[in-house]
Amino acid sequence: MRNDLHGLEISQRELQILTNLPVKDELIIISNPLNQIGKQIIKKIKGSEGPTVVFLVFSTFVFSYLVFDILIKLFATWITIPSWLLLIILCLLGGGITQIFLYFWWKKRLEMLKKNLTNSLQILLHDVDRYNSIIKAIDINDQIEEAGNPGVSIKEREKVLEALQLTRNDLVRALKTERILRENKNFILRNTELFVNNLATLTAMQVTEQATEHGRLLNEALQIALDVQYEMQKLQSQE
Repeated sequence: MRNDLHGLEISQRELQILTNLPVKDELIIISNPLNQIGKQIIKKIKGSEGPTVVFLVFSTFVFSYLVFDILIKLFATWITIPSWLLLIILCLLGGGITQIFLYFWWKKRLEMLKKNLTNSLQILLHDVDRYNSIIKAIDINDQIEEAGNPGVSIKEREKVLEALQLTRNDLVRALKTERILRENKNFILRNTELFVNNLATLTAMQVTEQATEHGRLLNEALQIALDVQYEMQKLQSQE
């Protein structure tokens, strides 16, 4: 991704902070982080640091096992099964219990999201998805250009990115406003007269592509997404 695209995308973490809700929260599968660690270790083993990494990993496993074996012999002398087998059983049992805990924690957060998900927030989340898709499309378009296809270069790139930055600001402002209204809904309902001048405007607020310079440039960004899709179809048809 080019430097001028960094910071434009609205990440999942930022979205959760803006909404104060577990938006797009996914169930953590305990094996996934372990797989990533394993891949990183294998990658380093294949590199110049291979011997050092192998030594460190092997030493860590041996040291951990020896400490565990000593603790079992000192404080659990009644256990008759081999310590290495007990270690495997405890690791599997601990992993299973942890996964169950993560599942119920995820379900609880999902229920909280469903309870607080308003129609306005659903619309805004959809707009965020569309916005992030445009960023991704521009990134793919840049990769196609760097692969030797100068004909797909983005015209008026600076203006397009400026329009996307304005759109990002609009989305962030709308998400913050929606959160304020949602979290203070009961107070607002009890004191409607205090908000009679502004409430209608705020609740009706929605990020739209107006017939302005901003809207025109955003439409150009949307066209980029279509161009990328067309280029991908051409590449697939040539295979």
